[in-house]
Amino acid sequence: MCEKANQIRKDLIEIAVRNGAGHIAPSLSCVDVLVALYYRIMRLSNYPQWEERDRLIFSKAHGCYGLYAVLADIGYIKRNDWERFYKGSFLSGCLERRVESGLEASCGSLGHGLPIAVGVAFGAKLQNKTYRVYCIVGDGEMQEGSNWESIQFAAKHKLDNLTVIIDHNTLQAMDFLKNVLTLEERKNDLRRKMKAFGFEVKTCNGHNIKNIISVIEKWINDQKNLCAPQVLVANTIKGYGLKCMENIPKFHFRIPTEDELGMGNRYE
Repeated sequence: MCEKANQIRKDLIEIAVRNGAGHIAPSLSCVDVLVALYYRIMRLSNYPQWEERDRLIFSKAHGCYGLYAVLADIGYIKRNDWERFYKGSFLSGCLERRVESGLEASCGSLGHGLPIAVGVAFGAKLQNKTYRVYCIVGDGEMQEGSNWESIQFAAKHKLDNLTVIIDHNTLQAMDFLKNVLTLEERKNDLRRKMKAFGFEVKTCNGHNIKNIISVIEKWINDQKNLCAPQVLVANTIKGYGLKCMENIPKFHFRIPTEDELGMGNRYE
């Protein structure tokens, strides 16, 4: 699956650069998580609207290019629509709900996706459905108060069918998190808070697909003993895949030049 992740990265970069779309760096940091979910973990069908499918709510919607690339690769989005991203297709810089294309929720402003995911997971419980709900959020996004309101609700109602994955790349729009709001080392800060709110908490290397799969599948297989929602703090590198971008705050939205692209990558 590492080869698949490299393919997705290459596709993402080529189309985004060609079409003049920013937010490449935040899209790259969560590619390995997406590959682990869509090619191994999630229960899916060739029919995107299958009622029993697992759901992914992609809350850090500005970093959705990897999601588009994956959905195009598995056939949920037409290749032509993905190639015309930002150039007239229905795919935009943030997410518009189109379940028939694998897009489960409209997300844009940060702090929207996790409350939606909690609602979907709660609804599944009320209807005795067995599908699972996954939600990818950014670590900077965890500054939003709406997330913490939904986290309290999820823990209170023991939504063990909900797995939250935090893309912990240590950066937000203009700076490192530690320079903006975080009071301590971010990973420990998030772990402490999520545990205090009643979640099962694990951390992993967010670029090690086997590691991601191992943690989440252990939760799935131990479902009878779980009585709480789960959070995986995935330690990632913003811009992972392009050497010019990695851990560089200015590349949150900026598109690399040809010279910068020539500095090398991790997928060839």
